[in-house]
This record gives sequence, structure tokens and C-alpha cells, in this order.
Amino acid sequence: MYLLYLDDSGSASDPGMEHFVLGGVCIPEENVRWLSSQIEDYAASIDRENPKSVEFHASECFKGAINPWKTMHDKKERILVIKNILGKLNDANPGVVVMGCAIHKPSFPGQDPVELAFEDLSSRFNMFIENHPVGETRQRGMIIIDKSTYELGLQKLAGDFRTSGNRWGSQLRSIIEVPLFVDSGSSRLVQLADHIAYAIHRRYNQGDITYFNCIENRLYQNNGVIHGLSHKQHYTRTCTCPACISRK
Repeated sequence: MYLLYLDDSGSASDPGMEHFVLGGVCIPEENVRWLSSQIEDYAASIDRENPKSVEFHASECFKGAINPWKTMHDKKERILVIKNILGKLNDANPGVVVMGCAIHKPSFPGQDPVELAFEDLSSRFNMFIENHPVGETRQRGMIIIDKSTYELGLQKLAGDFRTSGNRWGSQLRSIIEVPLFVDSGSSRLVQLADHIAYAIHRRYNQGDITYFNCIENRLYQNNGVIHGLSHKQHYTRTCTCPACISRK
């Protein structure tokens, strides 16, 4: 089984923010415990007495307004924390891949960017599973997302995809259940998904590749085409982001 941990970054309703991002990490079930323990060990290096109190949220770490990040007065130190969390992917099994979708909101007036991003990523996840059987065994997948105001809507949407299909006619038969919504404080891998979404968000909204460079080599790709990252937009045909370039 493959598990896709997702989180969002950016506001779906803020008109001053052009892109909404949903992103995260796809992990074979046998690698879940190892990767989670790597992040748990890093939390212990920050607060050895109470590592459970250290919850990794990239935007909060960057701002440094709450504990433990406000004790790190040097912004470079907090940026290094974000990079170190993303760096945990470097030693992971090659089967661990990054997935994300950036929705250019002005390109889709009147449409919900959250639903657009979820539809895109769930379809890509389903395709990934179908292309990665283990021997003769067909794999299955499950999506795990940080609890949010989108919970009821996305559960219904996922159910509709499984019974009626999405806009491309796919019924996502390799995804076994509607998304599981969890508190990010209880899942180190949802916290990793938060950092991945933040890295993609900074790339598309601020043009900052500081964190995106940490994950680019982990984006799911096949035959030179990046399938793990989607940039949904209609505003330019000359976008030079990796997702758009690899499809030209």
C-alpha cells in the first residue's frame, strides 16, 4: 500500500495570493515508520525533554513568533530547520516521492482551487499506484490530510470520484477509501507534507526557490516528464517552472 500525506499552503480565498498549493509526500507503507522516526529524532534534538511539544509548521518556523521558534533569534537558524526537515527525504527509500499541485486562482474564476488541486493530485496518486505494482500484486493507496475546513467537502468529492469518476472519467479504483483527516500534531509525516506544500507555495507565490530546491529531485517523474508536480494555469504559455517545462 502507498500512503499520500497532504497539506495545503496559501489561502484559497485571499485575492492577494495568486496560487493555492496542495502538496505532500507519497510513501510505501513499509517506509512510514522509518521516515517518521527521522523527524521525531530531529524534534528531540530541538527539545530533548519534550520532543512531542515540537510541531513542525514551516510558516510558523519562518516567522519565529511562537515557541520553540521564537527562541531562535537568527532567521538563518529557522530557515535551516525548514531545510533540515525537507532534507529527511534525501536518505529515504527511492520509492518515497513528492507530489504537489499549484492552482493559479485567477485562471479559474468561480471554481474552488481546493477542489481543483485535490482532483488533480488524487488522479496523479491513482496513476502512480497503478504504475507501481509489486511483482504481480496490484497496490492500493490512501490519502491522509491535515484537519481543515475543507474536510467535509473533500470527503464527498473523493466519494464521488470513486463512484462516478472525475472529469477525466477515472474512478480512482486504486484509492481504497475517502481521505483520512488527522491532527498534524499527531503525525510527523503530515508535518513533512506541510513543509513540502510550503516549499511549492514559496516557489509559485514569491519566486523563492530556497526550499523548492530541497525537494525538486524527489518529484515523481517518468521518462523525463514530471508527473508529481502540476501547475494549473491559463495565463501564460511560456511558464518556465519544472512542471510546465517537462511537458513541452
